[in-house]
Amino acid sequence: MSRIRPVNRALQLLREFFRLQAAGGIVLMLAAALALLLANSRWHDAYEAFRHFPLGFSVGGFAMVESAEWWINDALMAVFFLLVALEIKREALSGQLSRFDQMLLPVLCAAGGVAVPALLFTAINHGDAVAMRGWAVPTATDIAFALGVLALLGPRVPLGMKLLLSTIAVVDDLIAILIIAVFYSHDLAMHWLAWAGASVGLMLLLNWRGVASLAVYLILGAATWYFVLKSGVHATLAGVVTGLMFPLRNRNGGEAASPSENSPLEQLEHALHPWVAYAILPLFAFANAGLSLRGMQAGDALAPLPLGVALGLLLGKPVGIVGTALLTRASGIARLPDGMDLKALLGLGVLCGIGFTMSLFVANLAYGASHPQLGEAAVLGILGGSTVSAALGWLWLRLVLKPTTTANG
Repeated sequence: MSRIRPVNRALQLLREFFRLQAAGGIVLMLAAALALLLANSRWHDAYEAFRHFPLGFSVGGFAMVESAEWWINDALMAVFFLLVALEIKREALSGQLSRFDQMLLPVLCAAGGVAVPALLFTAINHGDAVAMRGWAVPTATDIAFALGVLALLGPRVPLGMKLLLSTIAVVDDLIAILIIAVFYSHDLAMHWLAWAGASVGLMLLLNWRGVASLAVYLILGAATWYFVLKSGVHATLAGVVTGLMFPLRNRNGGEAASPSENSPLEQLEHALHPWVAYAILPLFAFANAGLSLRGMQAGDALAPLPLGVALGLLLGKPVGIVGTALLTRASGIARLPDGMDLKALLGLGVLCGIGFTMSLFVANLAYGASHPQLGEAAVLGILGGSTVSAALGWLWLRLVLKPTTTANG
């Protein structure tokens, strides 16, 4: 019985995760569609007023007042990255990335799915140094959006495909985090970094001493966010570091026998999932996907920047992922999950071309307020590439996956 219980609990958590992510992906699509609708309607000015509405607080001589868009992109998205880090740590210590044979295929596929889109974007934009700041825009996969598309296919989708897609996306997010940390940090203030380092060091000490209080880690995480914000490193990375600090063991020092005994990491992950899926990511999509198409012509989508982004997502992602999977299978170092063949793998690769959330985030970092026209061009490529990838992936998988009532979902 003791061995069966953790397996059943793990399967239950996976099913809950997929249901939540899929539903969140559908809400994400609706939020993006609403943003596009408002941005291209008579409510355009109201939409822009929302994005630039000043929000903040003042306590004594300390004040923080920024636009609503800033709070969404720099503060709320730190919570999203916190959740990503929690998932990565759990997967690395006790999930799909904890065993070499399980993690090899998704890790290699994710690497291929990052390299090929970046190379394709570079081939198209190499002559423009400013545009090249966005080379990483088409390299990420939006797991919520992709699982939302899979949800539309119903029970015909094998559990192995969902696991492979989610694991590729987790590794994809990890690579994106490293790219942001290395390539999109600027004008570093070392004394603020030192304060951030001290805060992280204290969290490490607490973890080592077995402290399991969520409140303590969250307070220190908020302080780390502020220090990182002031340091010149993008503040959302503080969410990543904080997430890695939460213990994956309960107060008794072992695995949980019931949900009430979950570790601090699992407790926070379960608590954050609904907020991220149904509030933070839709808000981010709503604030960043509102591209005004007024004055644009069809030929604008063929300009090097949006074309590089769109082709990176639509072609680069499936070529990198499927090509890598075929190479690993041919060499005998990895095999496809049960229930998947080459046709299903191709559909999965196309779905991974849905960049959206992370692509919009990187585009904001790459161009931001300094090059708004390039930022709009990148958003055009993201929306075009992600939409076509979603439509083609859904259509292809609907054709090649056989309807079944026995698939796990």
